[in-house]
Amino acid sequence: MNARKRLDIFKRLRAQNPHPTTELIYTSPFELLIAVLLSAQATDVSVNKATRRLYPIANTPQALLDLGEEGLIPYIQTIGLFRTKAKNTIATCRILVEQHQGEVPRTREALEALPGVGRKTANVVLNTAFGEPTIAVDTHIFRVSNRTGIAPGKNVDIVEEKLLKCVPDEFKLDAHHWLILHGRYTCIARTPKCWNCMIADLCEYKQKTPLPVNA
Repeated sequence: MNARKRLDIFKRLRAQNPHPTTELIYTSPFELLIAVLLSAQATDVSVNKATRRLYPIANTPQALLDLGEEGLIPYIQTIGLFRTKAKNTIATCRILVEQHQGEVPRTREALEALPGVGRKTANVVLNTAFGEPTIAVDTHIFRVSNRTGIAPGKNVDIVEEKLLKCVPDEFKLDAHHWLILHGRYTCIARTPKCWNCMIADLCEYKQKTPLPVNA
């Protein structure tokens, strides 16, 4: 895909949604960090349902630490891998309290040193909480990048590297959100809604889907 097509794609995505953001509900960098940590292999809807009950009770590192693993589990047990996530959440809170004065660190290295926090989670926090032009590549963004031809790659690291190189600077801050929303609602996994896609004429996917007969 050439640079002109990419530019036009992001112009259209911006025109449709000028101020995109995560669908996770949060009011502080810490709440976002925990929500993203809980969202691995889970939907944002399920995480929001859990944190809507949890955060009024405990929404700081110390408060969650005081709650403990067994106290946390009832709030998140509807989320997949909840026991592992409870363990990682409490361990993360302990590090934040003991090493970061209860604050979420603003460097990738410090974030990735937290239990359960990988590169994708660190990128989301850096981008959404702190305004860094990072691009977190999840399954949606990996699919959209490869299917459209925006930034094809065999793994998430390659796709991230290509996106950082090819996305024009003016769009980098919001690119993550535009691409994930596009993958979540239009360029979906099994049968993309090419017939209802605002960038279909720019996309290089060869097997575009027609309008369903019964639509």
